[in-house]
Amino acid sequence: MSTNFVEITPYNIEKNTFTQIGKDSMLVTAKKDDKVNTMTASWGGLGVMWNKNVAFVVIRPQRYTKEFVDSSDCFSLTFFDKEFKDKLMYLGTVSGRDEDKISKCQLTTSYDNNIPYFEEANLVLFCKKLFASDYKEENFIDNEIMSKNYPNKDYHTLYIAEITKVLIK
Repeated sequence: MSTNFVEITPYNIEKNTFTQIGKDSMLVTAKKDDKVNTMTASWGGLGVMWNKNVAFVVIRPQRYTKEFVDSSDCFSLTFFDKEFKDKLMYLGTVSGRDEDKISKCQLTTSYDNNIPYFEEANLVLFCKKLFASDYKEENFIDNEIMSKNYPNKDYHTLYIAEITKVLIK
């Protein structure tokens, strides 16, 4: 673990998660074999489920990072200062299939219990998968959500994961 971080409990996260996730975005990062991949996400949340502190994220089937999250028991969510906005935009539009986008953005990958995260982050959540389920067309109650967000019917997979550790700078 980097000496720039201190461990806190999920209850001590002070930043507004609506801003952190919905406006500033986060990186979802996982390891598959000896390779790491990440993607920018602006949908998800934090809460309590099954008496555990959890994070939930959604990933579309065509995203390369989905292969990494699916093949691993754990992943990280990393949050950054505003100065990283351009890098997060880039990481959300370029596929790790096509290039080493992490190196191109000059992010430093570190590991905690073999879970990759980035030294440049200001907040890191380590997450252990508890649940995964594919969204299905017949489960949408508000059809406007489908027409606006899924014109290609590329429905997300929902992951609910226990927050096992929190690091903050």
